[in-house]
Amino acid sequence: MDSRGRALGAGGDPRDVLSRSARPPDLVLRYGELADQVADVHLPPSAVGGRTATSAEPMLAIFLHGGFWRAAFGKEHTAPLAEALSAAGFAVCAPEYRRTGQAGGGWPGTMDDVAAAVDRLPGLVEQATSGLTGCGRFLLAGHSAGGHLALWAASRHRLPPASPWHATGPTAVGEEVPGEEASAEAGVVVPASEGPAAAPAVAGVVALAAVSDLAMCFERALGRQAVGDLLGGGPARFPDRYAAADPAKLLPVGIPVRMVHGDRDDTVPCDMSQAYADRAREMGDDAQCTILPGAGHFDVIDPGSDAWHKVLGAFKSLAQPPWPGDRPGWQPGAGPGR
Repeated sequence: MDSRGRALGAGGDPRDVLSRSARPPDLVLRYGELADQVADVHLPPSAVGGRTATSAEPMLAIFLHGGFWRAAFGKEHTAPLAEALSAAGFAVCAPEYRRTGQAGGGWPGTMDDVAAAVDRLPGLVEQATSGLTGCGRFLLAGHSAGGHLALWAASRHRLPPASPWHATGPTAVGEEVPGEEASAEAGVVVPASEGPAAAPAVAGVVALAAVSDLAMCFERALGRQAVGDLLGGGPARFPDRYAAADPAKLLPVGIPVRMVHGDRDDTVPCDMSQAYADRAREMGDDAQCTILPGAGHFDVIDPGSDAWHKVLGAFKSLAQPPWPGDRPGWQPGAGPGR
């Protein structure tokens, strides 16, 4: 139980986490010119100047928010999770993207934005933090519909080469655009890059209560047929769209996947995550699905829930060792933007 009395099964409203206050982000970066092409960045409390040559850089986690791809939900509700992950030693970047109900949202704008965010933000965060996140690897993560987007973004090397979202391999996500300037809206001025940087590698995916199978999502009419709104209809009408956007059709992904899902989730059934993980393993992937007894849809993004230690464990299991918070003598300090 936390200071708000919120614990799994304690009778509190699980949706409280969607509107709970948290500290502002340390940085707000722009990855494109459109209004929603921005991202909040929460940095770990370790001081940049206090790192030594042997200390590990904090791993960047790009976290994609859920809300069934609809405009009613935005990146703001990820702040409690981002604050908790950054306190644990991660650098967390939460992009916004165009959603259904907005101009340009849905097909293909939502996918355009997510691909651009994942391609550009690792380099932009590294520039804006003077190399703080330059460990060469990053995590993709997301909740609900954001879990779909994280799995999809990690699977783009499975798309045909002619696809506008094709990536050349599971470690090619994150390639920086030559000469692109990181536009920071929190007092950080970043010079334009003089050339392309080496593409950071995707270390793995953490998918929380993820919509991992779009065809199943349509068949079950989840979210009042949210995926039909995203893609314009069902798989019978738009088979090419589902083939391009459904992570269940893009296996094997080729990188580790950690899925966490509550068995009391009445928004996205947990059997969807289990089926994805089972199929991924059959195809040779390192995929694990943790089903949490008694947990609902929002417990997995609530640092005050009993589910949180399992969620944090999934992130830590994919982080590059040594884990900063586990090193003897490691102490949090006053990080950038504090």
